[in-house]
Parts: sequence; C-alpha cells; structure tokens
Amino acid sequence: MRWFSRKAREETEQADAVDVAEEAVAEPEGRGPWDVEDVPEVGQRVDLGALRIPMRTGMQVRMELERKSRRIVAVNLALDGSALQLQAFAAPRSAGLWEELRGEIGTTITKQGGSSEEQDGPFGTELLARLPVRTPDGRSGTRAARFIGIDGPRWFIRGVLTGKASSDADAAAAMEQVLADVVVVRGHEARAPRDLLGLHMPGKPGQEVPAATATRPSIDLGSPRGPEITEVR
Repeated sequence: MRWFSRKAREETEQADAVDVAEEAVAEPEGRGPWDVEDVPEVGQRVDLGALRIPMRTGMQVRMELERKSRRIVAVNLALDGSALQLQAFAAPRSAGLWEELRGEIGTTITKQGGSSEEQDGPFGTELLARLPVRTPDGRSGTRAARFIGIDGPRWFIRGVLTGKASSDADAAAAMEQVLADVVVVRGHEARAPRDLLGLHMPGKPGQEVPAATATRPSIDLGSPRGPEITEVR
C-alpha cells in the first residue's frame, strides 16, 4: 500500500479538482461568439437551431415571427430592462458582411427619419442609432439602439441592443457577455450570402426555417422587429 502525507494528499486532491473544473468549462480562449466547431457541445446553452444561447438567471427568451410566413426570423433576449435581438446569416468564405451592411443600415435609418454614427465597441465597429418612434401621447420621438455586427467563419451575426444596454455601461456589459457566449451552428450546406440561418423553438427542430425557403433578410435593416413575438422561456 502506498501512503501519502496529509499535505501531499491535499495537494493531489486540489490538482484533481482543478482538472475536473477545467474539463467542465473547456472553451476557446478569447471572446466569442463561437463557431460550433470550436464549442460542439450544447452544455449550458439553449439550442435554438442556428444559435445556441447561454442561460442567465431571469433572462427571457422570445422567438420573433415574420407576419406573412409565420416563420421564426430572430431571437430576442430580455434581461433587467435591456433587450438584445439576434439574427444569424450565411456569409462568404472570403469576406465578411458587416462593413457593407453598416452603410446599408445607416442609410435605412436616415430614410426613416433617424440618425446613426459609428463607434468602437467590444466587438469592433458598431452603429449607435437614434430610431424614430411615436410616443404614447402621439408625438414623434427617438430611442437609442446599438447595432453590432460580427463576422464569423461563413456566418454573420447581427445584434441590436436596446433599452438600458443602449446607454448604461453596466447593463451593456451584461448583455455583451451574453452575446460573447453565443454559439453559431451554420451547417455545411451551400447558402447564398445573407441567407437567414434557420431557427427553431427549444427542443423542436422541426419548426426551423427550411433551407429551401430561407431568403435574404426581409426585415427592416434600420429597426429591431416589434410585434409578433412568442414567448418560449
């Protein structure tokens, strides 16, 4: 029988505990969002098809529907007075989409009567926008929104931060961390750039957007979607 001193046993137990902890949280270094090739296991995330969303206490997850087709076109996350809308698209192998799309989004916002300006953010260049809205008393107003674009390997994520996260640093940091923990599942099939990647209800992959009907974004580039929201969590 092999005997260890108390100190040696404690050091061995601590080393074993560290090894187990490292195995449990083994993920790539740096900042996400991640590609599924880098984080293949669902783990502590909600599987929504093209997007796997990290779970947070008190966070509400809603799937947004297109009015005409009734298909799921976006995920909306709400947490402590902030909202983050997410969509994932196919992108070219050789180049990203965000540089081109920023100009298109800015133009659309201007045409709608709003304004936007580029600023540096944790994910690179983003757009800080003032979107036109109608106040409850019928007057015209604006609301702030941050448009974030992230180019990945053959995919692109567009995120829109509204509510407290559009102007409050602490609220923004919490939602930015959620975005950084997202995993994208593009699939290996051929897709045209800007094709919307399929989403489905949690645990119901049959309700995803079929590849044959996935089209270029039919959304307003300049504003987050509003009605037609189904709460799923």
